[in-house]
Amino acid sequence: MSWPLRVVVMSGIAAGAVLAVGALSRFSYAPMPDEADVLNRDRYALTTAYDVLGRRVLTEEAERMKATPEGRAALSPEKGAVAIDAALVKRGREAFYKETFGNEVFLSDVMGMLDGGVGPFEVARAVIALGGGATTNLKVRMSRDMTVGDRTWRKGEEVPTGLDVAKGSPAIIGIRTFYDRGSLRMGITCALCHAAVDPASGKVVEGAPNTDLNAGLLMALSKNAGAYFMHGTMDLAAHPGDPARTVTQTDDAKAALPDPQTFEAAAKVQVASWPPGSFDSSADRITNPTSIPSSFSAYGEPYSWSGREAVGPFKGLSSLNNNVHAANSDTTQQAAAARTLFGLDPELYLGIILQGAARDAFRYDPAGGKRPTEVLAASDPTPESPGLNRYAVLPSFPATNYMTDNGLFASVLGEPANHANNAMSAFQNLLRAPDATPADAAILKTGRAVFERAGCAGCHAGPALTNNRIVPAEEIGTEPTRAKAGAKMEARLARPAMFATDTPFPLPTDRKIVPIPIEGDALAQVKLGWAHAGTNGGYKVPNLVGLAWTAPYLHDSGVAVGADASRQLGVPGTVDAGVAPDPGNSLRALVDRDLRTKVVAANAGSDKTRTARVTGEGHAVWADRQAGFSDADQTALVAYLLSVDRLTESVPTP
Repeated sequence: MSWPLRVVVMSGIAAGAVLAVGALSRFSYAPMPDEADVLNRDRYALTTAYDVLGRRVLTEEAERMKATPEGRAALSPEKGAVAIDAALVKRGREAFYKETFGNEVFLSDVMGMLDGGVGPFEVARAVIALGGGATTNLKVRMSRDMTVGDRTWRKGEEVPTGLDVAKGSPAIIGIRTFYDRGSLRMGITCALCHAAVDPASGKVVEGAPNTDLNAGLLMALSKNAGAYFMHGTMDLAAHPGDPARTVTQTDDAKAALPDPQTFEAAAKVQVASWPPGSFDSSADRITNPTSIPSSFSAYGEPYSWSGREAVGPFKGLSSLNNNVHAANSDTTQQAAAARTLFGLDPELYLGIILQGAARDAFRYDPAGGKRPTEVLAASDPTPESPGLNRYAVLPSFPATNYMTDNGLFASVLGEPANHANNAMSAFQNLLRAPDATPADAAILKTGRAVFERAGCAGCHAGPALTNNRIVPAEEIGTEPTRAKAGAKMEARLARPAMFATDTPFPLPTDRKIVPIPIEGDALAQVKLGWAHAGTNGGYKVPNLVGLAWTAPYLHDSGVAVGADASRQLGVPGTVDAGVAPDPGNSLRALVDRDLRTKVVAANAGSDKTRTARVTGEGHAVWADRQAGFSDADQTALVAYLLSVDRLTESVPTP
């Protein structure tokens, strides 16, 4: 079907949906591209039959194991085994694009993503104005005036959202819209951050990071950015409020809330500092966003920039997928751990989040006669679990257990607990980057030789060009605060565990818990990733597949250079200025100390970038003249790095 016809058909479907809404009062929609509309639809072969707590079991081995009682037991759900087949991958792709796990309630009713400066009518108008065309950066008009720091966004002014719309699509990738009995909500899916539109073709690149997604600005333009205060450098004492506006804490003592206006204004500044293409996933009360990683994830373990997602199914990838939703898309679930993590009573913690809630039902009023927990409980769509999303809850909640931040597994009603996360892991581990631009074979051979001579191959080895290790923050030298984000969780730590992979959700009374064994060097590496056991944390050695799609570089997005390497330097000169980082020039800055010095200086010269703790420092591995390499060597190295579009060895997947 041609894209103009598809738009007409989809418009007809949408009109029919509106009529259905009137009759049924409920409707939801999230776009999922047809395979023909995907640029990188060629995937790795499905050759793995089972994943057993991160160990790949191939079909031939699985058949041998099934011949014995011991083997069958080892492949059972009670041992944490995930059976992998085409149906699981299909479910994973569907969940990648469509599953919110219920985060639309927090994002809409509490945070007010649709009630701030960017309203749903203007978003819809911007999509319609594309006329079936594609965009990597949907420009949406402001619905009302709103001030963020020293910048006032005026009604009618266009906001660069970084939201992607594929050619012929009627909706934004990664956003699911809900209409429920007169209430409009929006939720987010994994595709919002981990799929992108190719500007040349308008097709979707599955697994590519959305490198200009302006998540921080969009959150700053919400009604209640203060609901995300624990992800920013926020000093409550700096915002004294009316002494009469108090919360009754769990010990019945009174605690004053911060001033709602000044606190909200400060929260907006913190999230707005995030560079486009970044997100602050660490609730450590420090603003330190990280670059959105790709989902070209096969053999790229451990996961997350600190490498702390390293245990359980798919070598930690399911842990990463889970924690995005179980720890980051609903901050109310952290109330039970607020004293350990933030030094705050749970009631005061929730009071801060809910005092500015977008919807009346969730807004905490100090004069209303209810505690914040009671306000939340009165409207909670998931009263059987903490927070607002749909969670399967381990008995150890809210303790961290290295598989989860908090003992919660984001789950879907009617399928096994954590199943969607495992399915997404299987899907993601089959993704590879689009074919690289052809390059001269001799140049690539030289580039590989430079790669080895410069010492890159010492860490960047293996099928995905990573040795799968975590490097101490002191050794790698990059911005250090993010490496320590999990340190406080050590105070409330449980043994790694998960539910048996056939455990129904909602959970039965006879639920089975699967312990996840970890010891020796593997345990030491995990502790380093979490900044436990007296360490200062570290950063993982990232895989190098698909670098052409992932600029800027380093965990803080700090190594960024545009097409004009003389002027477009650092985050201020690229993504913050609406300029796409050039992958080749940015990689050159990664290995050339003179260019890097200019990039670091540009970052340091911006108040916004300093607020986000983006430096571009560290990873001092050079392939420049001072290290004995010619300009031609450096050019060849960059060409080699940009040529890596798939695993470098034939290995089992997913």
